[in-house]
Amino acid sequence: MSESTHWWLKRPALNWAELIGIAVALALAGGALGAVAVVKLSPTAGSCDAARLSTSVLPSVVTIFVTGPSGSGSGSGAVIRADGVVLTNDHVIAAGATAGTIEVMMNSGERVPAELVGTDPITDLAVLKIDRNKLPTLLLAPRERLQVGQPVVALGAPLGLSGTVTAGIVSALNRNVPVPKASGGTTVLVGAIQTDASINPGNSGGPLVTCEGRLIGVNTAISTVPNAQGVTGGGSVGIGFAVPATTAQRVVDELLSTGRTTHPWIGASTAELSQDMADRFGARAGLFVESVTAGGPAATAGLQAGDIITSLAGSPATGAGLGWLLATGKVGDVVGVDYYRGGAVRQTQLTLAEQPAG
Repeated sequence: MSESTHWWLKRPALNWAELIGIAVALALAGGALGAVAVVKLSPTAGSCDAARLSTSVLPSVVTIFVTGPSGSGSGSGAVIRADGVVLTNDHVIAAGATAGTIEVMMNSGERVPAELVGTDPITDLAVLKIDRNKLPTLLLAPRERLQVGQPVVALGAPLGLSGTVTAGIVSALNRNVPVPKASGGTTVLVGAIQTDASINPGNSGGPLVTCEGRLIGVNTAISTVPNAQGVTGGGSVGIGFAVPATTAQRVVDELLSTGRTTHPWIGASTAELSQDMADRFGARAGLFVESVTAGGPAATAGLQAGDIITSLAGSPATGAGLGWLLATGKVGDVVGVDYYRGGAVRQTQLTLAEQPAG
């Protein structure tokens, strides 16, 4: 069996009654804080005092239940403001975002309806609001100085088992992880925190915290090893990824202030070439331009449907590379593009524009 690793984004696609609610979720902080769940806990023997940490943090961790036309599922999240603001993954709530219901179960077992404040598929984050006040909260820590090897704890509801706590370490920092979006296509978790703390379906959206109880990441995806038939699935193999608090803080601030986030856009629909096709054009990789939006950045740069982009910003053009560009770039950035048309390689410059609503 191949040892190649497949990225697997945990989605709430299965029915809760069918499989203990395999699904997804998240957490975060900012704004007016109530009883902040932060307590000084010294690591012991290279690990956190998970028992004391659980007592402090779990009251701020929630389980999220979603029901929509495409099915139902569950995930995890965290209360980040005392007035009922909860952060979770976009893919956790996607099934009920436009037509359905979203419900939050507090650590006490109380279930309350939730309103969707806003969502950002590119960073896979979403913000919810519940009608409660004076709630215990988690403190988002975007400026926390992390080190590879430091102990951390993940909390959430794997397989629907609320109040689950797992411990591990920061395995690596600044990973750029390509993952599928709930709405289709690919995005990149930029600068993700890699951890070996056990993360399974249902942990998505739950908090990754330091030994002091500071929220440093949102558990979002895991890597799995395919079986003999090449099918991915199963549970944790010790490679999980969390959206860093720096990203989460920016997204939360934007969603709470305007209900939306801003991201750059190239104004074209593309499909990744197979390696055989890329070889035919003498490229290490390539993106086939399926369509171009009139008046958009790609059209203004002279790109047309049928072109093959071979390079973006000096790097081979791939779906993951385009996702990384859109996740890290800013509106107004100028990007060099090499593309193939009519038997010749051409160059142009494309100026990123703000992605239109909808």
